[in-house]
Amino acid sequence: MLNSMNIYDRRTVLKGFAAWAVLAAVNVPWPGFGTGNKRRYRIGACDWSIGKQCDTGALELAGILGLDGVQVSLGTVQNGMHLRRKVVQQAYLEAVAAHGVKISSLAIGELNNVPYKSEPETEEWVRGSIYAAKALGCRVVLLAFFGKGDIRGDGAGIAEVIRRLKKVAPLAEKEDVILGIESWLSADELLAIIGEVGSSHVRVYYDVANATEMGYDIYHEMKQLGSEYICEVHAKENGALLGQGKIDFKKVRHALDGIGYGGWVVLEGGVPAGMDVNEAYLANTRYIRSVFG
Repeated sequence: MLNSMNIYDRRTVLKGFAAWAVLAAVNVPWPGFGTGNKRRYRIGACDWSIGKQCDTGALELAGILGLDGVQVSLGTVQNGMHLRRKVVQQAYLEAVAAHGVKISSLAIGELNNVPYKSEPETEEWVRGSIYAAKALGCRVVLLAFFGKGDIRGDGAGIAEVIRRLKKVAPLAEKEDVILGIESWLSADELLAIIGEVGSSHVRVYYDVANATEMGYDIYHEMKQLGSEYICEVHAKENGALLGQGKIDFKKVRHALDGIGYGGWVVLEGGVPAGMDVNEAYLANTRYIRSVFG
């Protein structure tokens, strides 16, 4: 359900002041204040990771947390992938204007439950996401391939995904919107798929935690894929704050610098068990800015 950006309930206001107080206590600089540095990397977060999936309130909260942007969900089965509707797009654009926070990219997480490799309605979701991204002024749409949508070792599924991507790629090229594959696949497997599709607008959405979990050398893979194929990056940890888990984000920064990547770094996960999401994301944002700042 959409939230009106002109209505602030007591809970929202209290949370905003609480977040501001934490920022002040830990000396986290607000964007544009206290530094003359021009950041090469813009820092965002997934709307689902900050507890605001499919909610325009994600833009307000992102501003409170000191983020530059939000990766916004296209929608769910229940709301009919609502971001495809003009009225919903307008509500998000109004939130962007009101809070000075960008939409970094879109994501179709529902593909984990309703697989792109098999379900016919997903083709319309992807087509609709391209028009939605264009309307919202962002260039990347994350296509998720986990859960029921996993294509590891699924030759028939991969073939169908390639067929569908070939079909929709001309529209992505026309609208200049990039479709990013996020999956359990290795860089080699992803490059093979992209090669078969044959479009400059089908690339890799690189998640450092997912690749680490699979045992891939993420620093080598980022170099292998390069900025030519990495369209956006998830800075993620499972069950730990960023900087306190498995990922060496200084090496991630070095690898991204090395390939000339200059896009968004989008925070995902990074909430230890029992920790408040807002508190975790204040800490995560502060840490990532200290590395990518």
